[in-house]
Amino acid sequence: MFKLFTKDFWDVTARLILRNKIIILVGIIITTFLLAQKWDNMRLAYSEANMLPDDHEVNITYNNFLKIFGEEGNLIILGVKDSTLFTLEKLNAWNALSENFKQNEAVETVISIKDLQKLVKDTKKEKFNLEPFIKDSITTIDQIEILQNELFKKYPFYDNFLFNKETKTIRTAIYMDKAIVNTSARKDFVIDVLLPKIETFENKYNLDVRVSGMPYIRTLNSKNIVDEISQFIIAALLVTSIIFFFFFRSFRATFISLIVVCIGVAWTLGIIGLLNYEISVLTALIPPLIIVIGIPNCIFLINKYQHEVKLHGNKVKSLQRVITKIGNATLMTNITTASGFATFILTESKLLKEFGVVASLSIISIFILCLLIIPIIYSFMPYPKDRHLEHLNKRWIGGFVNWMERMVRHKRIAIYITSVVLLVVSIIGIYQIRISGSLIEDMPQESEFVNDIRFFEEEFNGIMPLEIMVDTKRKKGVMKLSTLKRMNELEDLIIETPELSKPISIVGLVKYSKQAYYNGNTKFYQLPTSQENSFILSYAKNSSSNVNLLNNFVDSTGQYARITTFMKDIGTDKMERIEENLQTKIDKVFPQERYNVIMTGKALLFQKGTKYLVKNLVISLTLAILLIALFMAYMFRSGRMIIISLIPNLLPLLVTAGLMGYLGVPIKPSTILVFSIAFGISVDDTIHFLAKYRQELQANNWKIKVSVYGALKETGVSMFYTSIVLFFGFSVFTISSFGGTVALGALVSATLLFAMLSNLLLLPSLLLSLERSIANKQVLRKPSINIIPEEDEVED
Repeated sequence: MFKLFTKDFWDVTARLILRNKIIILVGIIITTFLLAQKWDNMRLAYSEANMLPDDHEVNITYNNFLKIFGEEGNLIILGVKDSTLFTLEKLNAWNALSENFKQNEAVETVISIKDLQKLVKDTKKEKFNLEPFIKDSITTIDQIEILQNELFKKYPFYDNFLFNKETKTIRTAIYMDKAIVNTSARKDFVIDVLLPKIETFENKYNLDVRVSGMPYIRTLNSKNIVDEISQFIIAALLVTSIIFFFFFRSFRATFISLIVVCIGVAWTLGIIGLLNYEISVLTALIPPLIIVIGIPNCIFLINKYQHEVKLHGNKVKSLQRVITKIGNATLMTNITTASGFATFILTESKLLKEFGVVASLSIISIFILCLLIIPIIYSFMPYPKDRHLEHLNKRWIGGFVNWMERMVRHKRIAIYITSVVLLVVSIIGIYQIRISGSLIEDMPQESEFVNDIRFFEEEFNGIMPLEIMVDTKRKKGVMKLSTLKRMNELEDLIIETPELSKPISIVGLVKYSKQAYYNGNTKFYQLPTSQENSFILSYAKNSSSNVNLLNNFVDSTGQYARITTFMKDIGTDKMERIEENLQTKIDKVFPQERYNVIMTGKALLFQKGTKYLVKNLVISLTLAILLIALFMAYMFRSGRMIIISLIPNLLPLLVTAGLMGYLGVPIKPSTILVFSIAFGISVDDTIHFLAKYRQELQANNWKIKVSVYGALKETGVSMFYTSIVLFFGFSVFTISSFGGTVALGALVSATLLFAMLSNLLLLPSLLLSLERSIANKQVLRKPSINIIPEEDEVED
């Protein structure tokens, strides 16, 4: 297929573009309009981004758990830590606020202090009754004191669920309707109902209400992602246009470039809508990414046009040469960039696949738009004025190019020594990198909802659910005392683990039943003996039907039980250690022939997903390197040229990885993305340089040194321009409130800067040092792809 992209092909393309200008522009306008109609299909991701494939073992286990016990990520928690809450007015108002939420159709149930029930023994009827702690409203201070005394001292079953007896922090649990928790109705409830009511309550009673829980966190996090898309687009347009104008000193050229990239952004959003993809933290990066990648395309095309105009003064010929001479080179560089993103499609992660599809299609789209719009618009415009061409003679750019030439000519050994030192230091730094799977590490650190997450971690040891499901392999097996004792032993380990909250299960309920049987004496909050078990459970069975003591703890058959705990937001390494400790205990306590015990829940799903995603990103980077290496081999037909072209692009990746180790930046989905993006973009400079180098070899009768320096002078300016645009363009992402996006922007910017210097210093040095073995006519005379056509005249 690459044989199509010959000089004749580009000559025909140039004529088609310049002779059908109106038709092409109308076609672009119609396409943009049609894609804009698809914007309505874009939607927020209302469920967590599932980083694991649907058929992954962890996903299958989690879905089986949901089939038995239902959605476990539907809990929103309200909390107050304030001694003034325990006054008549404020405590009644707090209870009224909780009651108010019960009336909303998005809410399944609400459990607050007012809803807590005492388990009371009825000796005559041999059953347990439930009596509320608060029958109606509280009317006296004495009632509050009695309530505090009972809650904090007499009922350990409720401790760490709705209150913390040590700090007197009070919580209310709001369980959203499981049917809507992963739909847009969740956003409507959180944004339009929950937050306004809480704000009104806070203002009226001067209380600081903390809010958390997975539905709440996911809603605000998604809202922040959408809010930042427009900020990124505006910032990227502003920064790249300022830099573009600084280089070209032309409002006209700057304005044309902005038109092109804005249409590119419109197409990107249309592609997302057309494919019915959700807006995730990754796809939100693509519109500004297209601006940053599109502007260098504009630079190459406009720079070539102005250079040609200055050379011979013929506007038509200049536009033809823009297409014929830069079109192929720009196509090849855009293909390599798109290929770097397209490797994500080969992973098993839906999140990465969607990112790869949209990014690669958008990059090809922006190339097509640049190639069509820029020559056509310039064909309608008057001849450039002298001030528009002044930038071609900038002395400081010439000084920079001369400095590079001096370094390559006289300081080649210093370049090699510096490269080796950087390599060694970077490898040492790489060994210090850690893998992180933290939930809140990438979230806006100064936001109120992240502070609330930390508050609940401090008071109740976490908000991320970790579930343990015990399958007894027989009906009613859960209520066997032997099973309860085994579960209790496992819960003891959970209680001893500081990163986990106090577990909630049938075990606590059975202990509470024994305490109630002994008239509320806290000394008897423990599992019954084998003698006690039968008559205590008979009391539970005789309880009225509307008091279902086993709700949410045991399935309807009595075969499955769940132990629910909540995990602090910790790194992947700690999560794995906790999982290993729990699994060791499970294997020891529960015989496999009698029990099947699994761990699942959002916490474990997130940890496994992060590890899986990091593995897939490593695979995608390897594929990108392999794909581009094959591409270079096909272009230049030389194994040595592959090595030479890869070294200047791999070294910056290693330097960046080393910096991550020294600076304590962990490997996580957002940061490992850096390497695939940076490699796909930085190799473009190598292609431009080697293509020009080959052309110089032919023009200079295969004189190596003259050709290297000629290529350096010719491509150095454009590579500098584009690298500066890319550096500042990706730096835009550092304004994000998401830590992962900030790291992505900073690391890609740094990597591309290293890559520019590597391609302008190390690459030509390697060509000069290895000239005899690589720069022969058989290797470079007839490449498979003629990236830059020979300097023939193009007919008017």
